[in-house]
Amino acid sequence: MNANPILLQRKYVRLISLLAQRANISLAQALDWFMLSKTYLLMREGVGDSHCLPDDYLVDELLAEYVGQ
Repeated sequence: MNANPILLQRKYVRLISLLAQRANISLAQALDWFMLSKTYLLMREGVGDSHCLPDDYLVDELLAEYVGQ
């Protein structure tokens, strides 16, 4: 399913902001992490309606991607 592009971009902003807060990093670094993540790729492609998942869950997934490296 494809999400409304405007709503999806708003979700990206919320995720990047929450990621910066939880990882205690700058917004610029959070943006880099997000844009290079598998989570972003899945959301962008609409795989499994990942864009419908709660923000906290998605940020946990983002953090797990970078802690696991």
